[in-house]
Amino acid sequence: MFDLLLTRPLFNALILIYDFSPVANLGVAIVAITILIKLALWPLTGASMKSQKAMQAIQPKINEVKRQFKDDKAGQAKAIMELYKQEKVNPLSSCFPILVQIPILLALYLALRRSMDPSALASLYTFVPAPTALHTLFVAGIDLAKISWPLAILAGAAQYVQTKMMMVAKPPKSVEGQEGAKDEEMAAMMTKSMTYMMPVVTVVAGASLPGGVALYWLVSNLVSIIQQWLVMKKR
Repeated sequence: MFDLLLTRPLFNALILIYDFSPVANLGVAIVAITILIKLALWPLTGASMKSQKAMQAIQPKINEVKRQFKDDKAGQAKAIMELYKQEKVNPLSSCFPILVQIPILLALYLALRRSMDPSALASLYTFVPAPTALHTLFVAGIDLAKISWPLAILAGAAQYVQTKMMMVAKPPKSVEGQEGAKDEEMAAMMTKSMTYMMPVVTVVAGASLPGGVALYWLVSNLVSIIQQWLVMKKR
């Protein structure tokens, strides 16, 4: 069902873009479909980023509530909910858009892997012309059907920048160690770990898969960086 509803349509869309692109090149088709998917998901990812930004902005107020109600968990929970309502922040709104994106991005990833297999062209829809051959040589002679360390490293670097932009700041020295600041300190530590771990995972994974997949990760991260910059720029 997943293949029927998501992976196969995206694979056919990729080949369709390849067929009608002025430049018959798989890399160009991958860049185009990745940007189109990211633009389609732009409202969802934008909502998630705005929610994350809002949560970071009110974190000091949350810490103050936790300090005031440190011996009253029920009162603390009620006060935090009132704070969310007052600030018009939904803590779950940053999670839902991400959950919606996961199956779509997974299907796109599988479609890209399928495009590296010439025999997969037999599964195209009847109205999608099957190219006689897929031109997989991209910029600088990189073969997208083979492992590409340069693309994997670039994808990892873009992942680092993207994660770094959303890094949670540590609480001020004046409040470090206090009850209300513990959660903020933990969030900062986890985000810092992810900042360095995710790029490494991206490079290792990208260097073990066809270059076309690494190119998708690179373009996807670059679009996310642009979107995060636009969201964080707004005050």
